[in-house]
Amino acid sequence: MKKLHTLLAASLFAVAGNALAHGDDHAHTPRHGGVVTEVKDMDYELVAKPGVVQLWLRDHGKPADVAKASAKLTLLAGTDKQDVELKPAGDRLEATGSFKTAAGTKAVVVVRIDGKPASTARFTLR
Repeated sequence: MKKLHTLLAASLFAVAGNALAHGDDHAHTPRHGGVVTEVKDMDYELVAKPGVVQLWLRDHGKPADVAKASAKLTLLAGTDKQDVELKPAGDRLEATGSFKTAAGTKAVVVVRIDGKPASTARFTLR
């Protein structure tokens, strides 16, 4: 029984040490000043400003290739609804125009990457 406790304790320390060592890779913090949500091990960071909407994707902390990606964003501000198509723009998906981006606005984005099944991410703007 003592060996089992020792083995269990050693395993817990190994897992905790590994998690701490890789903490920055999996931090769900904004890197571009937006709002972050996680869906299926992918971080989605939405930056919504009155003239531009940008979406960055990170797969296990590393930037995802968005060259063959597209997204449909729906902004819900009170009774107003706005649909926006996001297209690749370097390392992110982006659209320019006039957007309602007040604090409390809800955003839903459906992302398609290179023929894979679509993923849906939800945000509340701050």
